[in-house]
Amino acid sequence: MTEPGIVVFGYHDVGYECLDALLQRRRRVLAVFTHRDHPGENIWFKSVAELARLHRIPVHTPESVNTPEQIARLRDLKPDIIFSFYYRNLISQEILDLPRLGAFNMHGSLLPKYRGRVPINWAVLNGETETGATLHHMVRRPDAGDIVDQEAVPIGPRDTARDVFIKVTAVAREILERRIDALEQGNAPRRPQDEAQATYYGGRKPEDGRIDWGADASGIFNLIRAVTHPYPGAFTDVDGRRFYVWWAEPREHCPGAPGEVVSVVPLRVAAGRGGIEVVKWQWHGGPERQGAAHGLKLNQFLGGAAARSAAV
Repeated sequence: MTEPGIVVFGYHDVGYECLDALLQRRRRVLAVFTHRDHPGENIWFKSVAELARLHRIPVHTPESVNTPEQIARLRDLKPDIIFSFYYRNLISQEILDLPRLGAFNMHGSLLPKYRGRVPINWAVLNGETETGATLHHMVRRPDAGDIVDQEAVPIGPRDTARDVFIKVTAVAREILERRIDALEQGNAPRRPQDEAQATYYGGRKPEDGRIDWGADASGIFNLIRAVTHPYPGAFTDVDGRRFYVWWAEPREHCPGAPGEVVSVVPLRVAAGRGGIEVVKWQWHGGPERQGAAHGLKLNQFLGGAAARSAAV
């Protein structure tokens, strides 16, 4: 009997690890659909395209897979299973209906919570203590299909989004490895999602890293660790110059108006409640600095404003 034919839609580290898991188990991967790396994006993750080409698997990078040309290509492949592993674009129902054994997506949260884009960054930003990976049946609505399997990972109080992404990537591979036989045999579990528990979050832009100094110190700290390297970073604007905060420590007691620089050595900024001590920072276009802001004058950071100003 011929092994089921698999088409993979994948990108990023989850795409790489899940594709590698299939290849290590000698599954019959017919083709890989992935994305061209965007020249303006920090490409810190592994390449699905390179892995596929290394194994002589055809690689396709269309802007949209939902055109008549791409649908015809997929129909000709006659896939038995379709997988989506961190593929960024929506896949049409016409494509999802092609494989006889179903289409399945690996999502980076414990569904039904955190449906949508960049779920790990949102979970860290919201101060969650756990997240995970979920393999689910694909349906027309994004991330809404019946659950095949999922596994939780802890979010430590000082974990960055990248720290959590590494954990989620590992369990995503484990989930696929333990369920691939059932998927190929056509008896994958189906557990409906509880719509009453569903939450949805949209994508994030670099501008969403702007610090609201009126927020609590804990909220500012969560933002910093959610968008620090390799993501675009948390920032504040000072007299037209952008000041990035790559790491900081929350401080329970930091008297001052929100946004007030209350100390330069060490660099401490008051928040709506408490404050943060800036550990790693950078002016836009300048070198990244670590530790106390030696040589940085108070009025330089405040852009000449009064020391009691609330507008950093």
